Amino acid sequence: MQVFEAEERVALVDAVQRLLRDKSTETDVRRTMETERGYDPDLWRQLADMGLLGLIVDTAHGGSGGGPIELELVMEEIGAALLCSPFLSSAVLATALLNACDDDAARKRLLPSLVSGEKIATVALTGEKAGWTKDDVAVAAKPSGDRWVLDGAASYVTHGQTADVLLVVASVGDDVGLFEVATNAEGLEVAPLSTFDLTLRLAKLSFKSVPAKRIGSAGWSAVKAALDVTLVALAGEQAGGARRSLDMTVEYGKNRIQFGRPIAGFQALKHMAADMLLEAESATSAARNAAKRLAEGSADTDNAISLAAFACADAFTAVTAASIQMHGGIAFTWDYPAHLYFRRARADAQLFGNPSFHRERYLMTMGA
Repeated sequence: MQVFEAEERVALVDAVQRLLRDKSTETDVRRTMETERGYDPDLWRQLADMGLLGLIVDTAHGGSGGGPIELELVMEEIGAALLCSPFLSSAVLATALLNACDDDAARKRLLPSLVSGEKIATVALTGEKAGWTKDDVAVAAKPSGDRWVLDGAASYVTHGQTADVLLVVASVGDDVGLFEVATNAEGLEVAPLSTFDLTLRLAKLSFKSVPAKRIGSAGWSAVKAALDVTLVALAGEQAGGARRSLDMTVEYGKNRIQFGRPIAGFQALKHMAADMLLEAESATSAARNAAKRLAEGSADTDNAISLAAFACADAFTAVTAASIQMHGGIAFTWDYPAHLYFRRARADAQLFGNPSFHRERYLMTMGA
């Protein structure tokens, strides 16, 4: 992993801000979320050209060699811009899983095309119950001659209907294994799922004796490592979205005149804005702390990640809900952006484990 200096991180964030300020405006988001694929191919290529799709990929495979700290900072900007893309699917979860597996040949074969943006990857991991533990894996693998076949179903697969590279976590005896499946494989059915957040693409994948290629021999430990990176990234997105919602609400309060003065001057709204600020700042602190702990390999990494997972989800939801309330009736209209952030907040809070799951995990690791 390359060591980024503070100045390099500032430059990275500035570059991402400029790109998304120009290419992921509210108009762009609304246009893109109505498309079948749910992302802008031109913007995707620009993300690749900036090295963002390979941000956490080793330079040996064409990546930027960054780590959790750089990823979290970039995800704050992605959350603030409400970017419509398979970034979390391909550039984070799938990439992190390949990084964690013990198959260098697979990394050499798959990662360069993900880094360049030529292909998009996703990971099929959990079943209908949407649990994100080893026991919730609902696809089973068994050997068949000189190959493997998969049976079962995986749900809530991010960008499962648009991915070019499909990685599947399946049960193998008492553990799990990682498998690569062709998107046009016989016996594979891909069904898009409806989503509350229109910027998100989810799918259910059903497997009936689907041929698969096993990647390495790593088990759940590799999956957990990839999920840890993904949770840090998601926390960054939530923190960034919360901050943008706060800024948007404060700006509205300064310009909305009621009873002859800006509504931002009303005492009740000042208290609400102060609570929103506390939530947004706390989310940012939790996300950045988790990224730092993960990058350092600290003993309390699991605690920090679990804390960020539920704290950032709760904060993003609370801030966006308050934003709608402070905007009044206009916030419920389709043409105003407040509800778009609220939808993203509610959807993010269910991805990769809901706040209750992560709160319980945090208490268990703390010995409560």
